[in-house]
Amino acid sequence: MDLSQPLGSVIQGSLSAGLEVRLHPDVSVEDMRVGKFLVVQGMRSRFFCMLTDVSLGTSSQRILVNPPNPNDDFLRDVLAGSGTYGTINLTPMLMFTPQKSQSQPPVELNGKSPLGSFQAQSSEEMELLPVKTIPSHFSQVYDASERDFRAVFGSEDDPRRRNFSVGQPLDMEVPICIDLDRFVERSNGVFGKSGTGKSFLTRLLLSGIIRRQAAVNLIFDMHSEYGWEAVSEGKQFSTVKGLRQLFPSQVQVYTLDPESTRRRGIRDAQELYLSYDQIEVEDINLVRGELNLSEASLENAIILRNEFGKSWIVQLLSMTNEEIQEFCEVKRGNKSSIMALQRKLSRLDELKYIRSACPHNYVKRILESLDAGKHVVVEFGSQSNMLSYMLATNLITRRIHSSYVRKAEIFLQSKNASDRPRPLVITIEEAHRFLDPATVRQTIFGIIAREMRKYFVTLLVVDQRPSGIDNEVMSQIGTRITCLLNDDKDIEAIFTGVSGGQSLRSVLAKLDSKQQALILGHAVPMPVVVKTRAYDQQFYQEIGELDWQEKSDQEVFLAAQLAREDIGF
Repeated sequence: MDLSQPLGSVIQGSLSAGLEVRLHPDVSVEDMRVGKFLVVQGMRSRFFCMLTDVSLGTSSQRILVNPPNPNDDFLRDVLAGSGTYGTINLTPMLMFTPQKSQSQPPVELNGKSPLGSFQAQSSEEMELLPVKTIPSHFSQVYDASERDFRAVFGSEDDPRRRNFSVGQPLDMEVPICIDLDRFVERSNGVFGKSGTGKSFLTRLLLSGIIRRQAAVNLIFDMHSEYGWEAVSEGKQFSTVKGLRQLFPSQVQVYTLDPESTRRRGIRDAQELYLSYDQIEVEDINLVRGELNLSEASLENAIILRNEFGKSWIVQLLSMTNEEIQEFCEVKRGNKSSIMALQRKLSRLDELKYIRSACPHNYVKRILESLDAGKHVVVEFGSQSNMLSYMLATNLITRRIHSSYVRKAEIFLQSKNASDRPRPLVITIEEAHRFLDPATVRQTIFGIIAREMRKYFVTLLVVDQRPSGIDNEVMSQIGTRITCLLNDDKDIEAIFTGVSGGQSLRSVLAKLDSKQQALILGHAVPMPVVVKTRAYDQQFYQEIGELDWQEKSDQEVFLAAQLAREDIGF
């Protein structure tokens, strides 16, 4: 194997602060980009590092006082490498060490670097360890090879793991994989400011979970982006496929707005309705801000619930002023607070999916779909305002979580593999609304995030304001996939509970606004910046159930037919 040319030499550093590397004269500092991966060859180990900073240096202040003329290329070439030079800062992430049977010190052959003897060994002969030391002075630095990346991040064809490629390094075409089994073990987050492609990245991850059968998904699709086709960002009149189109036999769509769903061309979506008797005081407490409810109104809601049971909202909405007055005299309620509660809860009548009573238990139908291994997308259509989204999402999730608690308890008692619940990943958008410090104790999502898959349920939170999420919850987020963020508070929140996060702040702040993300946490062996995998026709072909060239022709025919029938267009 031909050895790559060294890029520079380690001149100083520490385990806590990282390594400082002086570039060789023939290496341009402009080729060094933050987020790039490099390898430092020590005497006994090879260190896999991330480039976190780039700077310029001079050997004498006199050069800065009297710089060469911009047109004097000769003097600039004379100074390059000796008088002026580039330096880079590296953060060691992992170290390759020969296994004990291979632990004899490498020797130089024909004057070549000992890197060759390391690269000659297979990845099975190398042990991947956390960094506990640093290389010595003047250790040489090289570009990371494809073999290094595969040794660290694995490949999709590894039979021992459910790996899924989410992208590739910024300067190399080699897949960067996450371990989906580890990914679904804990709650995870996709973060980034508006317009950075969070929804596309989330759809990519959900496709991987479905394809590799790592878990079942329950997706609360606030803006109708995941179930069926959605508009592609930055491309007018262009659409991308939804999960139902990629996996028609595995994904089921439920809709809270059947008319909107039919207009979008989904003909087999199941209707979903919720009733007043399913709404608890805890659900109302979650949306108290949207309803502008006072603490006194919530206290009186508890009095009503204790008196009327599950039908407390129906009873309240039907009460006259005289009946409220009589109720307050007997039960010591506050008339003005109850009347305010009645007036503000009447807004729930505006929600299309709320009924006084439902003929079927629709949440039970969702559970049956999940138990059968189906992935469920709940579409909101025109019912996507924050009151509607928070109320329905909390209500459905609370009941599904209760069912999973019972199933987990049965499994823990029987130890029978057939009783083991399928792992469930619940995807929510605008997560800071459910997980902010003021409400996290009152929502089922705070409980799930802290349980860390105790009952086989985890979250996939999608948000543009991670600083709004409670710090305790953020510390429990296992894997964080972060697109560009500008706000310092949001960047700081991403590294809550992450050791060495300070060196990664500059990396995160310098991501491109599209198709780049920093991945760190439980599902990857080390933090990595990736150019995310394109969600396009090639992706459909690689991961979907259907032949997408044939499918595209069929969709053109179907679209023309629907247009003639004037349905949905």
